[in-house]
Amino acid sequence: MDALTALEGDRQLLGRTGMAERVAEVLRERIIDGSFPPATRLSEDQIARTLGVSRNTLRESFKLLAHERLLEHKLNRGVFVRQLDTGDVIDIYRVRRLVEVAAVRSADGVDTSHVTECIQVATEAAEHDRWGDVGTADIRFHLALAALAGSPRVDEAMRQLFAELRLVFHAMNDPQAFHEPYLERNIAIAGMVEAGRLDAAAEALTDYLRDAEATLLAVVE
Repeated sequence: MDALTALEGDRQLLGRTGMAERVAEVLRERIIDGSFPPATRLSEDQIARTLGVSRNTLRESFKLLAHERLLEHKLNRGVFVRQLDTGDVIDIYRVRRLVEVAAVRSADGVDTSHVTECIQVATEAAEHDRWGDVGTADIRFHLALAALAGSPRVDEAMRQLFAELRLVFHAMNDPQAFHEPYLERNIAIAGMVEAGRLDAAAEALTDYLRDAEATLLAVVE
């Protein structure tokens, strides 16, 4: 399914209020699921027509996503999905360590079923060699860990952060080689969370984030 076909399905989700924000949310989700890789030029005409919105509304959405560092406007060339550099990766993982690890440590008595559900989705995708989908499920899993904090503001900030991170995943030449070992570690972390071994899960997550950051930095550099 190409990006425009995916957007056609999103059209029905758009209401009349807060249209620019809704369009931005749709495009953000399409960045997260890999429909729009880094350096993709976003056509105003095609996207506006596909979603059934005005070009002015779409431009406002582009501005919102540019503020989130997902898009960039290149003079006389148009709007493009950003390509991240090493500084972006370092800062993303700095935030992840601050938020995700703390959320896991504080998850005593919190419903963790969504964490387990994300692992099931990732495992099924891996069994069918859909490693791009495994990458998406990996993001959903870590969003679920952050959501253990129980804060809508944290959830919103992390959705934006992981949309940026998805742009880095596109730099991997072999998605299976990258995601497969980390899937095993996600499964282990999820098991610790489900069992209430939160300190152990937080330590395992800290190690995981350190290693993942090093792997991505080596590729981006």
